Amino acid sequence: MPRRPKIKITCIDRLGKCPCHRGHRPGDSWDFDKDRGQICPMVMHVAFPYIDILRYGGEIPQPGQEKGSAIFCCPDVETINVFKIERIEDKEG
Repeated sequence: MPRRPKIKITCIDRLGKCPCHRGHRPGDSWDFDKDRGQICPMVMHVAFPYIDILRYGGEIPQPGQEKGSAIFCCPDVETINVFKIERIEDKEG
């Protein structure tokens, strides 16, 4: 049985005026399986459908985005951090 691919979540930008209430900043990155408890619950609420699609072989048809990834914003209107999710394929098999 093939292993599930890893999922990497990276904060890539902030569009709002206020810093993140959880302390997330552009450049921060997490491994979904190892670090999910460190990511803001509001972000995870938005991210999970994308993660589920990518992890189980689907694609998210976002124009201009690379295959195996998705970009979304957190729902905090004061912060509006932008995140990128990437499927990391296992090279071994």
